[in-house]
Amino acid sequence: MKNFGLRTGLLLPALVGISLMAGAQATTTQKATANNAAAEPWKKIPIPPLHDFKPPQPKKIVLENGLTIFLQEDHELPFVDGSILIKGGSRDEPAAKVGLVSLYGQTWRTSGTSTISGDALDEQLAQKAARLETSGGSATTSVRWSSLKEDFDGVFASTLDLLQHPAFKADKLALAKRQMEAGIARRNDDASDIASREAVELAYGPENPYGRHTEYATVEAVSLGDLTAWHDRTVVPNGMIVSLEGDFDSAKMEAKLRAAFSSMRRGADIPALDDRFPAPKPGVYFVDKTDVDQSNVILVGLGTDRRNPDYYALSVMNEIFSGGFGSRVFQTVRTKLGLAYGVSGSFGASYDHPGLFMVDAATKSASTVAAARAMLDEIGRLKTVPPTATELKNAKDQVLNSFIFHYDSPDKTLAEQVTLALYGYPSDFLEKYKTGIEKVTAEDVTRVANKYIDASKLAIVVVGNGKEFTSPLSGLGMVKNVDITIPPPPAGARAIQQ
Repeated sequence: MKNFGLRTGLLLPALVGISLMAGAQATTTQKATANNAAAEPWKKIPIPPLHDFKPPQPKKIVLENGLTIFLQEDHELPFVDGSILIKGGSRDEPAAKVGLVSLYGQTWRTSGTSTISGDALDEQLAQKAARLETSGGSATTSVRWSSLKEDFDGVFASTLDLLQHPAFKADKLALAKRQMEAGIARRNDDASDIASREAVELAYGPENPYGRHTEYATVEAVSLGDLTAWHDRTVVPNGMIVSLEGDFDSAKMEAKLRAAFSSMRRGADIPALDDRFPAPKPGVYFVDKTDVDQSNVILVGLGTDRRNPDYYALSVMNEIFSGGFGSRVFQTVRTKLGLAYGVSGSFGASYDHPGLFMVDAATKSASTVAAARAMLDEIGRLKTVPPTATELKNAKDQVLNSFIFHYDSPDKTLAEQVTLALYGYPSDFLEKYKTGIEKVTAEDVTRVANKYIDASKLAIVVVGNGKEFTSPLSGLGMVKNVDITIPPPPAGARAIQQ
């Protein structure tokens, strides 16, 4: 008993010490928590709901000959920016002359007009710190100019001269061809570029205007006569949208534009785009690139267009799945599993044709198959695991916040109104977007994931060094080796056709 009492006497001070230490630690923890709260005051700031989206609407005028005009006044700076968007682009060029529209867009401006050369026009514009450019795109060609307010009349006169009296020149076409062919020669240098090109071709098909690409033969097939014929075919008022933004009076500007364009005669409409877009053939498409030590992997299929009623739910689904560092595919494939240097994705939605659903990653050669499997697994999880309340809220916030910044200035909203008019969308399409996103539920996300995504129907593109793979690609499906050899230029390629 005495020994017990002695031990008890010795233990009591120790227990008291432990108690005091625990109390001190608790106090320290409470202080740390309080300090952290004090150091993060932004967490206490209330976040109000977004205001209704009411972008400024430009003035719209439609002339009797079919030409559409948009005018957006902005008196903050003494500049005027103008654009003429012309229907007809690379998707409308002949398959035997792929590259025609790009060559046209460059040669048009560098050649100049019947009254002034392109080089002289450069000097004239430089003296006024003005700009006048032409370009060719997939669905349109365009003329864009910019100048100080007081120089508008002179620069606009040069724009009209270029529009109405182009002088396509053989030496400028030859220069444009050499530059385009230099790009063809280098197109297999970068593995990621190869993967992207092959994925797009697989998704749309090599004969589809969105899937084909330029070759030496198609570039050399373009003549000066082709450029003139394209210009005469497309530069018609019923296929043009003229837009101006800047420091001007709308009434006076409308009068100038009416005087400039009203006498133009209507022309034939560009035929509608073929709306047949078959899905890619599933399988593994392998490009063996022996000079690299990593792989580029892309899973690809068809997306949707913006007229789809499910566009809003798909936008939120896309953000949850692949919208940056916090997305599911990034957090799983890169952060948790460490299988990729970078991984991203997108469920694309174009205006008048299906966009692409793509998930891509760059990974070590040894982890090529593992990374692809992890991407496929994450697609499957998107269909079976509904988003949490936090995921849904964060995704919708991110979509809406980024959306607003795309249209936070008059020039941005004007450009979007022009695009909506070009593709026949209602002018209030942007205003409906916010409401559409806010209405999306977790059930909607799971529903559209199951409706529009099927991993078994995706094509898998792999560009990498096959000798360094530790698992066979056949574990992902039937493998097809892709030949990316560039066909040589045709005989006599240096001669420009007249």
